Order: sequence, then C-alpha cells, then structure tokens
Amino acid sequence: MTYDLKIVGGSIVDGTGRERIRGDIGVKDGRIIAIGEAPGKGEQTIDAGGLVVAPGFVDIHTHYDAQIMWDRMLSISPWHGVTTVVMGNCGFGVAPTRPDHRNLILRTLEKVEGMSVDALEAGLGPTWPFESFPQYLDAIERQGSAINVGVLIGHTPIRFYVMGEEAVERPARPDEVAHMRELVREALVAGAVGFATSKASTHVGYGGKPVPSRAAEVSEIISLAKVLGEVGSGIFQATVGKELFLAEFAEIARATGRPVTWTALLTGLSLGAGDHREQLRRSEELAAEGLPIFPQVTPRALMFEYQLKQPFLFEPMSLFKPVAAADLEGKRRIYADPSFRNAFADVMERSARAAFRSAFAKTIISQFSPDPKLEERLLVEVSRERKVKPTDLLLDLALATNLDARFRMPVANHDEVEVEGLLKSACTVIGLSDAGAHASQLCDACLPTYLLGHWVREKAAFSLEEAVRMLTSRPAEVFGLSDRGLIALGMPADLVVFDPATVGSGKVRRVFDLPSGADRLVSDAAGIEAVVVNGTLVRQFNRDLLNHSGSVLPGRLLRRGRAGA
Repeated sequence: MTYDLKIVGGSIVDGTGRERIRGDIGVKDGRIIAIGEAPGKGEQTIDAGGLVVAPGFVDIHTHYDAQIMWDRMLSISPWHGVTTVVMGNCGFGVAPTRPDHRNLILRTLEKVEGMSVDALEAGLGPTWPFESFPQYLDAIERQGSAINVGVLIGHTPIRFYVMGEEAVERPARPDEVAHMRELVREALVAGAVGFATSKASTHVGYGGKPVPSRAAEVSEIISLAKVLGEVGSGIFQATVGKELFLAEFAEIARATGRPVTWTALLTGLSLGAGDHREQLRRSEELAAEGLPIFPQVTPRALMFEYQLKQPFLFEPMSLFKPVAAADLEGKRRIYADPSFRNAFADVMERSARAAFRSAFAKTIISQFSPDPKLEERLLVEVSRERKVKPTDLLLDLALATNLDARFRMPVANHDEVEVEGLLKSACTVIGLSDAGAHASQLCDACLPTYLLGHWVREKAAFSLEEAVRMLTSRPAEVFGLSDRGLIALGMPADLVVFDPATVGSGKVRRVFDLPSGADRLVSDAAGIEAVVVNGTLVRQFNRDLLNHSGSVLPGRLLRRGRAGA
C-alpha cells in the first residue's frame, strides 16, 4: 500500500475523549484508511514523534461570510488548527442580497460586526457573483477554500431582501413572513446548516438603528424556525435578548425537534435573566428534560479594543443613539458638548449596570500616538493623576487624535474560576471565536490553541483528550456536521499535528493586510506543526503551503453539514 499522506509515530487523540494511542495514520484519496498500524509508504510523510495527532478543530461561530470572497485561506483560523468553520452566525451574512441593497448590508456589517466598509467594498468588488442564498453557496464552492465551510442563513439579509430599509423599522406583515419562510426553506434545501437570528441590544446597525432581526416579533422568529422542523434539517442559532431567551428556545426546540444553540453564556453578563450561574442552572434543567439546547461558551476573556469613531460597547445606551447616527465630525461635536459629557459621566457613575461600570474601570489606554507613555496604562489611573473624570479623559484622548486613540476593555468572562464551571458543563459547547468580525477590536480565532495551552497545559483543568473532544466532535455533533470532528476509518482526513509542550496562542498584534489596507488584530500560533484538510497538507511550520489565488484548494462546502450532501 502506498498512501498519499502518512503521519508516523504520533500520539493519536481521536476526538471521542478516549485515551490516546501511539501509532501511524494513513491517508488515501482524502480519507483516513489506516489508524495505529499503517504498513506501506507515503507519497508525503510527517514525522509526528513526540507530537499529538488530532482531528482538525471545528469553529462553530465565525463571521467569514464576506471575507471568504477575497481570502480563500480564511486566515487566521487554519493558523490555530481549525479545519472547519460555520459562518452566518447572529443572523448576519451577505446573502440573499438584492444589488440595490448591498450598501445596506455593508453598512450593517460595518456597525454591528466591526468590519471596515472600505475593506468590504474593495474585497467584494462592485459586482457580486450572487444574489440568492443558493447562488452564494455555489459561489463559495466554485472559488474554493482552504478549509471546510458550513453556512447559516441569516435573518438580517432575509429581512432586507423582503422588506428593504423598512426591515429595521417595523414588524413584518403576514405575506412578508411567508416570503421569508420560503427563503429559509430554499436555503436549507440548497445546503444551509441552519437559521440564525439576533435580539441582542448590542446589535446596532447603520444610522444607530437596530439590526433588522431586532425589529421582528418573536412570533416571526418562531415561524421562521419552524421551517427547520418542516424540512427536517438544520440548527437554530440565536444571539439572545430580553424577548428571545431560554423560554423561547424551549418552545422552538419542542415545536421543531431541531437543536438550538445560543450566544453566549459568559461570566459577568446578566442578559436580563439572572447571572451566568442562573442561566447555566436553567440550561442544565432544559437539557435534563431532553431538549437539545446548547449555550455557547468560550475559554477566553472578552477583551474589546475600540475607538470612539465606532463606540460599539456603548451603543446600547440611549445616550449614544445620536452618536451612532452621526458622521465623524458629528461625533466630534457630540463628544465635545458639555451636556453630553455630564450625562456620560452620570451614566457611568450611577445608572450603568454594575458589571459594565466594573469593566469600564479596567479600561486600558492601548494606543495614543501623541504620548505613547500613556499606552498600556489604566484610564482611571491617568484620570486621577490629571484630576479629571475617566469619561472626560476618554473623550479628550479621542478628540486629540481625531478619534483614532484606542482603548481596551474587558467585557466579560475574566473570572476563570467561574469560566471553568461553564466550560465543564455537559450542556455547553465551545463557540464565540467571532473569527472574521470585530477585526480591529478583538482576536479570538486563536481560541483552540489558547484552550490547549492555557487550560490544559498551564492550569491542568482538562485532560488533553477531553479538550480535543471539546474542539472537534462536540461542536460537530451539535451543529450536525456529520463527517467532521473524528479520527476514524473512512472519515475525511482533517487533521492537526501539534506539540502539547508548546501549543498556545501568541500576543495579539495589529496588521494592515485587509483589502484597501484596513487593519485587523491577529495572533500567531505556537506548536501547530501541520494542518491537513481532506488529506491535503495546507500548513506546516507556521506557513501556508498552497497558492492563495491559483491552486485548487481542498476545503469543502458542507451542504446540510456534509461534503457532497
């Protein structure tokens, strides 16, 4: 026997949680055909002595919907061992989109997902190769990708498609809901892995208006979710809000028989339904009833780096509605207005949620070019030295740089004792990398290597086998990705080879490599020795091995959760 690829001498962790075994893996025609003993030679051979061989990691919460049109490598996910992603989360996406609505979609993505409009316009170009959702899937499949891709159909583009700009203003009429149901059905038949929506108060779109899904009545959301049950496939994904939470998720799960996953169960956030402990308790009760409802959790603290030209973290406040609707000069005028400053200080000192006030007190000045000595210092510390209010200092530093100054604030999930409990619950699933979104504000696409480096090696909170299961078969099972997440005979050869002694995520750094030179935050991976997708070696020794533009890439579009389905 001659294999296309042979990986020799590694510790094989198969994704089930079972103990590792030492042996070889043989790959032929993109599939695993030998495990343990693999007699014969390989056209390519990877020496995995002293290393772990695991299934490629599965990231169920990304926003690569636009980026995939210009970045077929879907960087930076493969850097960190990810071989499969799901995009379209939170109800956001780029299809279906009528040609005259493209600006609406781009402006929405700019506001709610922190994406640069210049980068989006340059990357997508003036003529998109799709309008409908099936055409979008075909376009992804036609151009190819380095890793596997599943796509959720999003509520926001569906509402824009049916209702135009009124989608952000009002509930849908019965005929409009009927039209949206047909679009969901069309998407699921074409291969969508589910339907996604959002009621999150933080999801503010262009002009300071709520994103379209937030204008929908819950009855509309339930009606659209029921299409999943009628078709018999797909998961319901939601970003929660006061009108859409555990009671509604239970109703949807019972009515459709389909799984539900929600974003996100985080320490330090109440979401209007008790703290994270209460949310976890209730989620575990629903799981005990047999309802397939899976809160998404993350092993990382949510650290947002922001500029006041896009004050994402503050936009849920009514005080910031005029800010969200203003252009750059308008924002400057508002920030300089004494009445706004007084109101902002009052909110942050008295009426804002206690958790948010506590997080704001931990704000770091991360970039201030006029005086770099201020960088990496606490805002409150500098404000005490200058005898000014922290909110005034925040605004002063922003105005002194034409709103280019950057600040970093921990939003949630920084209590690791509490985070560990969320990660260890039997009802949760790891998600929320947000890869592809908030590119200049955060970088959590490094989530897999962080889990392995920090939680497994440094804290010993999980066995390596259990952590690999959490990154592979568990998310694949929850999302119905039926041919991913395991090392087993006949399975597609999605594999990652890593050094358990060094695996981890590097310090977040800023680069300017998006279209039009827009910036993003990235994190380099340590200890990822090789990444294999459908039997093809795509990365080795921290470098891409494939031609980004010319070559045929090995990633597959997972229609209904399976390649070729």
